[in-house]
Amino acid sequence: MIPRLIELFPIGIIHSPFREKEGMPLQPIRSQEAGVLEVFPDYEQGLQDIEGFSHLILLYHFHQEPQTRMLVKSYIEDSIHGVFATRSPKRPNHLGISTVELVQREGNLLRVFGIDVLDQTPLLDIKPYIPRIDDRAGARSGWLQHLW
Repeated sequence: MIPRLIELFPIGIIHSPFREKEGMPLQPIRSQEAGVLEVFPDYEQGLQDIEGFSHLILLYHFHQEPQTRMLVKSYIEDSIHGVFATRSPKRPNHLGISTVELVQREGNLLRVFGIDVLDQTPLLDIKPYIPRIDDRAGARSGWLQHLW
């Protein structure tokens, strides 16, 4: 049986130079900005051995997105797509994902590069980016294929 309610608790807060959505890069690959992941003390032990990874996958909550839509307009081109075929924040659970470069760990603080989220964004999870696992030969980009 699928639960009707799933509770998630932030493990930390993402600090970035972006206070507003305007001017914020729309994907980490377009960001030239540094940020800090502040992991709450209760979860700091979970950072053990993270320094060996060059990149991290962040899962976070789009805390300033009040809308949910099943059809959204792409920021890349002037067309409508299903929300699950995009990276739009207007998702049912408002979950975001970004891959950033880990620059340095200082206790419970992780300095990262390539941040593309608003300041004070609740951080839900961190996973190491592992090329052998995360890269997929022959992966397709759906409706974006013609752009790259």
